[in-house]
Amino acid sequence: MGQVHIRDPFWNSYAELVRKTVLPYQWEALNDRIPDAEPSYAIRNFRIAAGLEEGEFGGMVFQDSDVAKWLEAVGYSLAAHPDSELENIADGVIELIAKAQQENGYLNTYFTIKEKDNAWTNLHEAHELYCAGHMIEAAVAYYEATGKRRLLEVVCKLADHIDTVFGKEPGQIRGYDGHQEIELALVKLYRVTRERRYLELAQFFIDERGREPHFFVEECKRRGGYSHWAKKAVPIPSAQSLAYNQAHLPVREQEVAVGHAVRAVYMYTAMADLAGLTGDKGLAEACRRLWNNMTRKQMYITGGIGSTHHGEAFSFDYDLPNDTVYAETCASIGLIFFARRMLELEAKSDYADVMERALYNNVLGSMSRDGKHYFYVNPLEVWPQASLHNPGKRHVKPVRQKWFGCSCCPPNVARLLTSLNDYIYTASKDENKVYTHLFIGSSAKLQLAAGQVELEQHSRLPWEGYVRFEMTAVPDDAFTLALRVPSWCNGQAELHINGVVTSYNTEEGYAVVSRSWAAGDIVEWMPALLSQFIESRPEIRANAGKAAIERGPLVYCLEEADNGPLLSNLCIDLREDLQASFEPEMLGGAVVITAKGFVGERFSWEEDEAAYRPAARLPAPEPMTLKAVPYYLWGNRQPGEMTVWIRSCM
Repeated sequence: MGQVHIRDPFWNSYAELVRKTVLPYQWEALNDRIPDAEPSYAIRNFRIAAGLEEGEFGGMVFQDSDVAKWLEAVGYSLAAHPDSELENIADGVIELIAKAQQENGYLNTYFTIKEKDNAWTNLHEAHELYCAGHMIEAAVAYYEATGKRRLLEVVCKLADHIDTVFGKEPGQIRGYDGHQEIELALVKLYRVTRERRYLELAQFFIDERGREPHFFVEECKRRGGYSHWAKKAVPIPSAQSLAYNQAHLPVREQEVAVGHAVRAVYMYTAMADLAGLTGDKGLAEACRRLWNNMTRKQMYITGGIGSTHHGEAFSFDYDLPNDTVYAETCASIGLIFFARRMLELEAKSDYADVMERALYNNVLGSMSRDGKHYFYVNPLEVWPQASLHNPGKRHVKPVRQKWFGCSCCPPNVARLLTSLNDYIYTASKDENKVYTHLFIGSSAKLQLAAGQVELEQHSRLPWEGYVRFEMTAVPDDAFTLALRVPSWCNGQAELHINGVVTSYNTEEGYAVVSRSWAAGDIVEWMPALLSQFIESRPEIRANAGKAAIERGPLVYCLEEADNGPLLSNLCIDLREDLQASFEPEMLGGAVVITAKGFVGERFSWEEDEAAYRPAARLPAPEPMTLKAVPYYLWGNRQPGEMTVWIRSCM
């Protein structure tokens, strides 16, 4: 964790925002101290479970996970910026968690407080292993940041308990959780402890999923059909309905991304982890197949996944509506997790391209510039009146919220942004290759078979297409530097080494240069930062006759604040070039794009006129200059309409 440090003018502002505002704000939220925000109950639940106060369990069955994700973010933050006050708060929370743990290692406030005799009886719905997984991730991050073992010991005791409960031996449960998370967490625990049982337990959960007889069906029968959410007996689930939990087929047989999007990408992340650690070719091939389906046929231009609010789920190939979209923040974060694991499995630029797209657009766009308001749903088209009055669009918010009753996304954003240093590079030790996946200013120490490489990266992205690397320490033997050729530069990227234009080979989307390097060598990488119109496949019916705007890694959108109301009545002229300019007063400074377009008769209709009239009465549209802003910044001014996809004309 300490080998890469971010020093970047764009991303440092987010690191400071998380450290100084987001983490303290979320701590207040977890303690129910945010006025007019939905209560969390999360810390209170742990206090009750620890016997420090009396009361009833509050919130969702998975409320413990919010505390765990916050602690994980704290760990990553402390690794980069030691903070004794924050560390003391975290240590206090850890002691509270330890007090809430049962003697046998079990740890879950819902069942400790509310249903003491029903632990492990409703894995389909109750998120016990999901909460355990997030606590394990928190413990690993906190241990690696501080060296303190208290929470690590708690989760090892929890994992040891889980290992006795689940398995193929008589008396053990041959099942798995309804919401995947434990699998990837156990891999992390294995990496830090080297305890093989944890890796084997992760493999067990992956291998059992989808096996007949279907566990969730049999488990529901044992409960007499009783549902935690319905609070009554419901029909026994069919094998087909288990696609929601990706449990309809063994994972190696799954062809397309289906079901709840977050559960899917958390599971795919663990599959990629295990494929890399065990050499499982079947798992690796399933990961590639699922990745391709998800990112080529079921992903939004912003890197959002999960197109329907019914189940926060995938629907089917090319079904990507813009105004009823879900694209949950957690789903894009999980997609980034999956992308990073695939890069460790095989370095291909496609994975990093998607990782960058989801990061700069869907994830960044989910949090306000003040760090205190969040989107759970990330739409590509917003009409505030519809959000307020149309039941089918009420999940689409025109403004970010202070907190949520189900608040999985805000701490997830915090833990990703505080661990961003872990996504920039990978080192292929045996091949003596240093890969740069993200162009984020940073210093890095990377170990190769040839020896240690130390470098400094200086990046002007996302506003300028210029990246500079300085080799500060190099081994005696030659090694390879591999720089991603971003998909957005259309293959136009120039490389200079020590001021000399240098040719390079391209391998799997990376510009590779192998040579003997010297300390002080300067590498300049200049991918073309193009403002360009984007079209979608005709199968994506929601975008028919429309275009979007991209510049480098950023997707752009129109807002009512710049273009007036009725954005649906605007038309963008694809014959005219886009113009980009930096506006320092635009929400902290941003490149905005102007385009030539037209506006229809927005104001010529009388209030009491009929809804329709003969088209022959319509005059030619009026010319208009359209102004587009980065999607990640939308919704930070006054509420209003927004759209990513714009009607196009020639």
